[in-house]
Amino acid sequence: MINILAFYLPQFHPIPENDDWWGKGFTEWTNTAKAKPLFPGHKQPHIPSDLGFYDLRVPETRIAQAELARDHGISGFIYWHYWFGEGKQLLERPFNEVLRSGEPDFPFCLAWANHSWRGKWHGLDDNMLFEQKYPGKEDYTAHFNHLVSAFSDDRYIKIDNKPVFIIYAPEEIPEPRIFRDLWNELAIKNGFNGMHFIGILNNRGEYGNFGLDGHTVHQPRHYISVYENTLFSRFIGFCKRHTPGMLPFIISYKSLASGYHFRDFPNDTFIPTIVPNWDTTPRLGTKGWVFHKSTPELFKKHFEDTVKFVMEQRNDHKMIFIKSWNEWAEGNYLEPDLEWGTRYLIAIKEVLKKFSIINNAR
Repeated sequence: MINILAFYLPQFHPIPENDDWWGKGFTEWTNTAKAKPLFPGHKQPHIPSDLGFYDLRVPETRIAQAELARDHGISGFIYWHYWFGEGKQLLERPFNEVLRSGEPDFPFCLAWANHSWRGKWHGLDDNMLFEQKYPGKEDYTAHFNHLVSAFSDDRYIKIDNKPVFIIYAPEEIPEPRIFRDLWNELAIKNGFNGMHFIGILNNRGEYGNFGLDGHTVHQPRHYISVYENTLFSRFIGFCKRHTPGMLPFIISYKSLASGYHFRDFPNDTFIPTIVPNWDTTPRLGTKGWVFHKSTPELFKKHFEDTVKFVMEQRNDHKMIFIKSWNEWAEGNYLEPDLEWGTRYLIAIKEVLKKFSIINNAR
């Protein structure tokens, strides 16, 4: 059994902060819909099909997403969670309603996006919008207590009665062992066997001082690093080099995915994170990165290679992460669009059927 977990972005509903920063009614759809092709053959904009331009405040949308994911072999969602310190959160409403309502009845865990929000992520100057802070043990305790009801939910993904908690940048946490030990202690006091921490590392990555139970690599950096010695030979034909201000950084998805390997991470605590596509030009324009000419067939082969790697791991809790379920303005999504429909999801389902894999993330 391999659990296939997809990262889930909640920024598909308006919030006051985004209204102030980007204009009234801003959501992830704003950048997605206004995107334009920047070079010959560039596929933009990407338009949703089956689920439409949804609003995550609508419960029927959240249920339809889970049903679509389950039907195609996705085991659960990894909801991005924002806690900036001192109790400040953003984009918390969709997950809070999932928790409160009990719907959808679909497994989940949380990933703490512990990074500051800056204007550069939407193509503006690198101005600070909201700073990630680490006030200390009192705030760490408040953070845990805020999430304990989620950890206690029957849908929450646990390993050996340890809630799985993914951290975007574990190296950013001051005195990380204090955080880890405190949360493990609090988890045990609340009836768990501790916490199962998974860190997202920048590249090959160092474990640092955190003491992670598992680790993955945040994409697309690792894809590029695998090819860093032969990068220029793999650009699509007309784009021999990246010229800032003229073209985005363009590289063939086929070249990246077909030769991608896991040799940098031979140990059994590594969890592959793979992408169906990547195109940040809706947010960043010519400063963006494009994995060019992704297709469901290429992704299917990439996913199958990943499944084979994970099946060989000496690990009772096999997982594959997919980034992402719905990051439309980064171009990495599994949800159906007008170009491919559900074919990326069908690719997952066909591979899992080929290997007779039955998913159950609980």
